[in-house]
Amino acid sequence: MWIVVAAASGAWLASAAGVTRQARIARVPAAPADTIQLDTLAGEVQAQAGRLRERLANAPAPQATDRNPFSFYSAPVRRRPAASAQPAMTPPPIVPEFREPALELIGVAESQAPGGVVRTAMISGEQDDLIMVTAGQRILGRYDVISVGEDTVDLKDVQTGATRRLILR
Repeated sequence: MWIVVAAASGAWLASAAGVTRQARIARVPAAPADTIQLDTLAGEVQAQAGRLRERLANAPAPQATDRNPFSFYSAPVRRRPAASAQPAMTPPPIVPEFREPALELIGVAESQAPGGVVRTAMISGEQDDLIMVTAGQRILGRYDVISVGEDTVDLKDVQTGATRRLILR
């Protein structure tokens, strides 16, 4: 047993003797070469930017052009001579033109009522509407139905008072 303990102690001392202890040195970071190169580069960029500003200050202003990149050819604009001083004429007032809706009588139906025969007119409108009316009704908010005959319908325009007659074709 003594031999084993002595061999283990000897091995431990031998391994400890082979290890050298190094002193830890605190390093002070010196200005690395990269930082110096970056500072030099930044100085050069600032100098070039200053030269560029000077050149742009002296650059000529762009000129306006008559070129239109969206057309192949544009005719030169001809200038008219200035008109002599004439009294300004006011144009007559523009009266809005009322277009009558497209109405067509497409049929007439008759039915017996206690007061006599009642006729119903079937009128086709602008958008292929079917309007069924009898005498005394208003259609399209514009016409009053005056009378419904065997093959005609008389309409009175509420706005103008004009009478319009639709004939069965």
